[in-house]
Amino acid sequence: MFEAFYSAHKDRLFGYLLRKSGNYHLAADIVQESFTRYLEQYAEREHNPALLFTIGRNLLLDHIRKHRSTTTYEDQEHGQTIDQEHVFQIREEARQVLTALEKMDEEERDILSLLASSGLSYREIAKITGNSEANIKVKIHRSRVKLKQILKGNRP
Repeated sequence: MFEAFYSAHKDRLFGYLLRKSGNYHLAADIVQESFTRYLEQYAEREHNPALLFTIGRNLLLDHIRKHRSTTTYEDQEHGQTIDQEHVFQIREEARQVLTALEKMDEEERDILSLLASSGLSYREIAKITGNSEANIKVKIHRSRVKLKQILKGNRP
C-alpha cells in the first residue's frame, strides 16, 4: 500500500522541491527524508499527499534557515537522449523558468511550485500554506501573470 503511495507522489514531491530549492541533490535528499518521516509518524493513517508535501516543504524551509545560502539550479544528467538539441532546449527553458521564479517573492514561488508539482487541489494548497482557498486562487492567478511578464522580459 505504501509503495503505491510512494510511487504516485515521489516525482511530484521531487519536482516541487527542485523548483523551490533549485538544487537537484537537496531535493532528492528531502524527498527521501519526507517519506521516512511520513512513514514513521503517520503510517497508521490513510495516505494524505497534502501532509506529505507539508512535511517536505517544512524540511526544505528548515534546511534553508540553517544554511542561509542561496541555492542555484544545477544542471543534471537524467539519462541519455538521442536528440541532444531537444534536451538542451528543455534545459534552457527550465533554466529560464527557474531564473524567473527567483525574481518572484518567496510566497509566489512556493504557491506556483506547489501547484505545478504536487497535483494538489487549491483547497489542499490552502491548507499547506495557511491561506483560504479563495485567497490561493487569487494569488495563483497573480503569480502566473507576474511569471509570464518576467519570462517575456527575459526572452530576446
